[in-house]
Amino acid sequence: MGTKSITSVNNALVVGGGIGGMSAAISLAERGVKVELIDLDPEWRVYGAGITITGPTLRAYRRLGMLDEIAQKGAITPGSRIFTFDGIHLQDLDEPIIEAGLPATGGIMRPVLHEIMRNRIARTSIEVRLGLTVKAITNKDHSVQVEYSDGGKGEFDLLVGADSIYSGVRDLAFPHMSAAEETGQGCWRVSIQRPPSLEKGEFYFGHEYSVGITRCGKEDVYLWMNTPTVKRDTPMSDDETFAEMRRRLADFGGNAAWVRDNMTIDNPVIYRPLAAKLQPKPWVMGRTVLLGDAVHATTPHLASGAGMAVESAIVLAEELERTGDLFAGLQAYEDRRFERCRDIVETSISIGKRQLAGASAEEVGDMIGGAMHRLAADF
Repeated sequence: MGTKSITSVNNALVVGGGIGGMSAAISLAERGVKVELIDLDPEWRVYGAGITITGPTLRAYRRLGMLDEIAQKGAITPGSRIFTFDGIHLQDLDEPIIEAGLPATGGIMRPVLHEIMRNRIARTSIEVRLGLTVKAITNKDHSVQVEYSDGGKGEFDLLVGADSIYSGVRDLAFPHMSAAEETGQGCWRVSIQRPPSLEKGEFYFGHEYSVGITRCGKEDVYLWMNTPTVKRDTPMSDDETFAEMRRRLADFGGNAAWVRDNMTIDNPVIYRPLAAKLQPKPWVMGRTVLLGDAVHATTPHLASGAGMAVESAIVLAEELERTGDLFAGLQAYEDRRFERCRDIVETSISIGKRQLAGASAEEVGDMIGGAMHRLAADF
């Protein structure tokens, strides 16, 4: 902890212990703010398979001082390759060099990334309280008052809502916003050992379904597959989910076929319908502000949901430091983030729509490459 550099905020409450919430807590605490971080899960767990970490996301994590540990415990790869669904190599994805010494892309298992960030929190003065959220928020001129879900009360200079796509803070304090909307696609994920011939990340396009494989460690990968949303009255069992994913991979070649043929019931399959929404302005109500999936939830088509959350957390702290004024800093944060987040959310949704409409592998690859060049601009 250095000398205090955010003069307008003495203490802050961060609601949500995911990537965005932890990034916000770290960024504020580094600048001298006394931070309390709360999360509804009493065990502070994370669910999911792997996560793709693009160059822009790696840049954001480097500014949090975590790049080396992510590279050590995950995988850094020299770019990505695009194939037709049946395994014919078309081109390497055009991924621009963002900063000197910064890798183009990488991946890591979500639980591993979560643990890296939790350990970073543990090395700070941030107070963490679990099994807790807020059930009432009152913005005052000189503070924001909260009532916790356990009946306790608190008073802070700033409240940051980073509590997921299902944000309770958003529901309590931002009546002009609404829930994220399903996009018509669902995402299947399976974690498995690395196919022997896979070195770079891989994409398979030109089919009704789109597939990608990301390295997450020396010998670990995860395969994702986007399909039209599964419509059922009851959830699929684990056995059904496994069988359905293998069936939907039937037409695929290359390393996607290798994963299909080598996955077993011991490789758990996760299926989730995709939902996204860029929430309308304002993202600030009094002393309460939103970031991450709570306000710019996106689909995984550009692998940028985590990166956008980390960027937003850093920008929030930077603008509070730069302006020296709480309300000016919050407004500057919104102004600086809105258009960049709008581009990523809307482009991701558009890619999904084009895939559902049968777009070619070349078209989808060009849409991703164009977006990655726009993301290369500093945030």
